[in-house]
Amino acid sequence: MEYAKSSVLVSGGAGFIGVNFVRGLLGRREIPRIVVLDALTYAGNGASLDGIDDDRLHFVHGDIRDQALVEKLLREHEAGSIVHFAAESHVDRSISGPDAFVSTNVDGTHAMLKAARSVWLEGTGVDHRFHHVSTDEVYGSLGPGDAPFTEGHQYQPNSPYSASKAASDHLVRAYHHTFGLQVTTTNCSNNYGPYQFPEKLIPLMIVKILGGQPLPIYGDGMQVRDWLFVDDHCRAIEACLERGVAGELYNIGGSNERPNIEIVQKLCEMIDERFGASESLANRFPECPAARGETSMSLLTHVKDRPGHDRRYAIDFRRAEAELGYHPQETFESGFSRTVDWYLENEAWWRGVMDGSYRRWIDSNYASR
Repeated sequence: MEYAKSSVLVSGGAGFIGVNFVRGLLGRREIPRIVVLDALTYAGNGASLDGIDDDRLHFVHGDIRDQALVEKLLREHEAGSIVHFAAESHVDRSISGPDAFVSTNVDGTHAMLKAARSVWLEGTGVDHRFHHVSTDEVYGSLGPGDAPFTEGHQYQPNSPYSASKAASDHLVRAYHHTFGLQVTTTNCSNNYGPYQFPEKLIPLMIVKILGGQPLPIYGDGMQVRDWLFVDDHCRAIEACLERGVAGELYNIGGSNERPNIEIVQKLCEMIDERFGASESLANRFPECPAARGETSMSLLTHVKDRPGHDRRYAIDFRRAEAELGYHPQETFESGFSRTVDWYLENEAWWRGVMDGSYRRWIDSNYASR
């Protein structure tokens, strides 16, 4: 499909992965228009779109569960592609409040599918693509010696979050096989990078280190994840839109399996190194142990493990490599270095999203577009 010739509707385009995708797409492709639909919940930060000086970007503050709105946007902007990021995605939150995950991830995805079917199959009949962004967590947990997840791995979700994403994956598949909707799905490993809300491990630990706060490590910290730099993920999605086979799913990984405690230790080491090389950081973040010449590792604190915590995820992305030409460009060292530097250079952004000031963005420039 030549998706770059028509407008693209990006749900959740003000969220972490979505905003990186939008920025990358505007820079790499001659897309006529990118329509971002985002409800601007706590994790959807409109300020992340600030500074994009491109008339092709059109922001709409709205809910993916509003089928009529989605249909209207597809028709008005003659969109031939949907990239569906919008989702509740934090496992801890799904344990304390699963209803929101079912509502957004299942009902929201279904509303998007119904809108796409109505406009593309029962309406214009245009060449189209509905791309659904999912997670490796739908596959459950791996043992230490188990082979990585392949696309044929049985779904075994273990949290309300992963169960809701598994349900949405099945709906996307069903709309292809039942109604002929042209869909693709990517199941990615743990993303990290710029613009990630500081509730996820890496940005949370960076912010806590800078503030001299305890770094809570679940259990023994040996839960293993495959870490994927967000730009690599976004390039994989572009490749899937361009070369992916309709009705198929592709696993996207970073080839970086690391236990959580190693991730936190690496962040401590990198931040300590940067404080050692820059006196200004000690003035900006006086509570950080490195500002006093101490090690940030002193902040590590082990806490009780969360319920149903999957022990290991790992992705086999050989299919994406063979069929899409995908391969991660960032190494463990380069990706983490870029991420730490971004958070050090964008203090105003993460302080803004953490204190709630980002909500005022609704009344700013993009709100009128």
